[in-house]
Amino acid sequence: MNRRRFFSVTTGLPACLTAVASGSATSAEKSNPVGVSSYSFWRFRNDQFRPIEVCLDASAKMGFEGLEILQRQLVDTSPDALNKIKSHAFALGLDLMGYSTHQGFLSPDEAKREKNIQHTVDCLEQAYHLGIPTMRVNTGTWGTSKSFDDLMANKGIEPPKEGYDDESGFGWVIDAYGKLAQEAGKRGVVMGLENHWGLGRSAAGVIRVVEEVNSPWLKATLDTGNFLEEKYEQMESLAPYCVLVQAKTYYGGGTWYTLNLDYQRISDILKGAGYKGWISLEFEGKKDVLSGIESSLKMLRSHF
Repeated sequence: MNRRRFFSVTTGLPACLTAVASGSATSAEKSNPVGVSSYSFWRFRNDQFRPIEVCLDASAKMGFEGLEILQRQLVDTSPDALNKIKSHAFALGLDLMGYSTHQGFLSPDEAKREKNIQHTVDCLEQAYHLGIPTMRVNTGTWGTSKSFDDLMANKGIEPPKEGYDDESGFGWVIDAYGKLAQEAGKRGVVMGLENHWGLGRSAAGVIRVVEEVNSPWLKATLDTGNFLEEKYEQMESLAPYCVLVQAKTYYGGGTWYTLNLDYQRISDILKGAGYKGWISLEFEGKKDVLSGIESSLKMLRSHF
């Protein structure tokens, strides 16, 4: 190569690289990965879908990219059982991307709260063993409703226990998650406090706990179906704290209620907050489970 040709080529390199960078910047952004919760299949009643391996097989066949495991669905949480689930998911090319757990700290009984802390530590250990990066957690409810159906009939609103108020409850919840954040950090599992009744019924309640604990190991899980008033405004408030989105659908009508959710608007809210993480389907409709889940996946993929 002569001197003139050399300078011609090298002088053109920055422009070439700039063009590549410009092309990358204008290309479509990566879509959110879409997974499904094992709850969508099992629903606490469909026994044929209780084994997580069955849910994994169905998820892979439908074209989901990952599975969120409902902890209560597991009949065995021994290391051997968890290893089998992890291996099965890997063989199918599926990510185990969420672990949905239950706990409650709205009780004046310190021993009861400590028991729930220990249960949550056990769940964190299970998530760590499974290689799952985020775990859904709750504030719990006051337990003053006759049943969950009664709680839903009252739109998730219930009075505190006699002699106590929500301020008492916030103190217990914040104290518990302050301790649990340290345990989560040891395992590299980010807890996501969900807008799931109790003091988490509102975005403001979830945000208060997250901000007062002030730990990178406690963020938020956003459930699109659990805001019954000003739902889009509340989603917009919670989105910046979000590490997982649980996307509710109600094909065939909902079990407790049906929300007509505008998923394009929800997608725009999440994009505006810079959310690039998982969308996890939670199907709660009365339509046939497999058909309802397939319809939900098609709809979600058109927006995310």
